[in-house]
Amino acid sequence: MKLDIKNLTIEKAHGHLMSGEISSMDLVNAYKKSAEENNKEVNAFLELFDDIEVQAKRADEMIKNGEATILTGIPISLKDNILIEGKIASASSKILENYKATYDSSVVKKLKAQGAIILGRTNMDEFAMGSSTENSAFGRTKNPYDLTRVPGGSSGGAAASVAMDGVLCALGSDTGGSIRQPASFCGVVGLLPTYGTVSRSGLMAMGSSLDQIGPLTKTVRDAEILYKEISFHDTMDSTSVPDDKRFSRKHGAKKRIGVLRDMMEGDLPRQDGDKAGGIDAEVKANFEESLKKLEGLGYEIVNIEVPLLKYSLPIYYILMPAEASTNLSRFDGVRYGFMKEGKDGVDTYKQTRGAGFGKEVRRRILLGTYVLSHGYYDAYYNKSNALRSQLTKNFQTAFEDIDAIVTPTTPTPAFLAGEKSKDPLSMYLSDIFTVSANIAGIPALSVPSGVTNEGLPLGIQFMARHFDEETLFEIGKKFEDA
Repeated sequence: MKLDIKNLTIEKAHGHLMSGEISSMDLVNAYKKSAEENNKEVNAFLELFDDIEVQAKRADEMIKNGEATILTGIPISLKDNILIEGKIASASSKILENYKATYDSSVVKKLKAQGAIILGRTNMDEFAMGSSTENSAFGRTKNPYDLTRVPGGSSGGAAASVAMDGVLCALGSDTGGSIRQPASFCGVVGLLPTYGTVSRSGLMAMGSSLDQIGPLTKTVRDAEILYKEISFHDTMDSTSVPDDKRFSRKHGAKKRIGVLRDMMEGDLPRQDGDKAGGIDAEVKANFEESLKKLEGLGYEIVNIEVPLLKYSLPIYYILMPAEASTNLSRFDGVRYGFMKEGKDGVDTYKQTRGAGFGKEVRRRILLGTYVLSHGYYDAYYNKSNALRSQLTKNFQTAFEDIDAIVTPTTPTPAFLAGEKSKDPLSMYLSDIFTVSANIAGIPALSVPSGVTNEGLPLGIQFMARHFDEETLFEIGKKFEDA
């Protein structure tokens, strides 16, 4: 059987495997070949693993013995900040260039138990800090649709690995849009799960109260499948929500979707007082077309307000650096990882972190340390936490009358490499539509919604109440099929 990997889905691949039309080895070899060919230019993978055939043979044994699950034999890639025992996990940083994980993350344990085949680890912005995958210590990842443009970030390598047919699906991490933004730029589906539904055990922490592992796939149905297989209560993660505390969909579907019109008008705000320009004209036009499509599917589109939403970026860029500076304090060159010797212990610590961390990581560590310092903790960090609580309540109030909120995923299509790297504030504005979901801990789904005149992918984002991924999948599948 000749495999059409461009149009293959998890369900289709599973059907072929179970019928005996193909073996796991056939499937893996097809994706491995595509990954090797495309990675020369795209640089989505940092490494293709040398035990792929061993994994495929085990998957074929599971199928033969009647032990297969829907993920058995399915090729998947993992972002380079998700631990796999015995494999390098560098978070695309020089400071962890040769670090090998000593244990499996909880999601990897799940994947291995089900016979999924982990093809390799994907490139990312160093320690997940960035929106373009240009901040990797191992070279930037390119957008498979246009090699002169970025794939988004920080899960740019994961999104590109799916878009270039290097794998059937991928896992990334999302702290402020790091799954959904690259999904939009690369024309794939990306899901941020409700905070606490997917274990963070074995995920290198950047912003502990914001990070979540989630799927990047070709279709909404595939995202649903992968999410349900990795979502469970994990005693190894203190933030993992017990099953009996998770939302069961008891609210009646109202078939009403809210639009944040205030965010769609005028220039985007910048904290230095300047304007960063408005939302791209093609993004706006595509969004309006998407709303008409939703109306055609029977959804009522209503204008809503989330009063504190305008503070999302300031809240995020105080809380995230604060948490990141704390989490990255462990990388000192003493216990593990890269070390640059100095004249004494303190100098060694300074030299190691100065040489081991990239520019963006150093910037955020400095910012985070500042907002946590004496005299500024109350003025910035505590105030941001208070606003976060109120913003979450704003969302809960909004969801009393609607099923979901819809926005563009990003204010622009994929931008040119280097276009925003010298202007951090402009880069941060790439997250304008995505950060609020992480702050509130609610689920959000990015679905491809069309292309620009140049053929660049565009995405639309749906957000729902806590633990209501079911609504997102329902709307997303209908939108995708329309």
